[in-house]
Amino acid sequence: MIFKSDKRILVLRPAFVAAVFLAFLANGAHAARSHAQSADIITDQGGRELQVVKPFQRIVSLYGAHTENLFSLGLDNEIIGVSPHEVYPPGALQKPMFSYHDDPEKFLAAHPDLVLIRPMIDRGYPQFVARLEKSGITVVSLQPATVDELYSYWEILGMLTGRQKPASAIVRQFQNAVVRLKSLTAALDRKKKVYFEAIHGKMKTFSQDSMAIFVLEAAGGVNVARDAKPVRKTNIAFYGKERILSHADDIDVYLAQIGTMNQPTIDLIREEPGFHAIKAIKNNEIYLIDERIVSRPTLRLLDGILEIGKILYPDLFQDDALGIVQNAKHF
Repeated sequence: MIFKSDKRILVLRPAFVAAVFLAFLANGAHAARSHAQSADIITDQGGRELQVVKPFQRIVSLYGAHTENLFSLGLDNEIIGVSPHEVYPPGALQKPMFSYHDDPEKFLAAHPDLVLIRPMIDRGYPQFVARLEKSGITVVSLQPATVDELYSYWEILGMLTGRQKPASAIVRQFQNAVVRLKSLTAALDRKKKVYFEAIHGKMKTFSQDSMAIFVLEAAGGVNVARDAKPVRKTNIAFYGKERILSHADDIDVYLAQIGTMNQPTIDLIREEPGFHAIKAIKNNEIYLIDERIVSRPTLRLLDGILEIGKILYPDLFQDDALGIVQNAKHF
């Protein structure tokens, strides 16, 4: 699917159902319909088609990534509710909490004009979503899975909220920062090989096109599990202990995300039967990293690149790298 404007064509990957395009009327259209010339039309991941005639101004966000990105777009006042367990940014902690487990009447009483969800909520709680829509509340379901989709996602949030220019700036500054961070390791003759754990108990890693692997490679790491096949349409991939151990002599660093999906400890990884053969385990090169800076589609992916870079190449990721990240997140 394609997002077209007079300046660019943005191709969206097939896995990301959300498509964005500008609707333009023919040159001879009636004046009464001229407002549609600047209206954005969005089809979300639930298949809803929405024409954005004016920005939404009372927003409830039911996904932490939406919340972070809305704050990055400068929408503090427009956010009237967030999901439980928010931890970032600090301003989100001051907002009323809403959940898809709540009675829909709680939402109706707050009078939102937009509720942002993700596909998991759409699939798991259809009656809740239908009740909101029946009451006239616009619901939009979004969750990018790859970095290319992330850029489209930021643009979509900008269209929904009238923040197109800040959204484009976020994309541009993120891309420029990634280029500069990648340049820090470009001259290395040998880059460190990494196994990046997604879920320890099931011996799963990340698919090659996932954000986590993008972050790893932007930091100069080499993914030893490039052949991992994704589980259904997720960014998680089966790998298994046997395949991990087939790379035992090559793995310089064992990296594991830690968070809701995976809660390992360094001792758990070190003591996993058979893992004593892995070079990284022998050398105590085992590290845990917050899943929110490697898997969540926000500007904090830059923090993930910085943190992994410090693990892999501490001499290269010093003050200059920190400055790159901080400048890219400043608007």
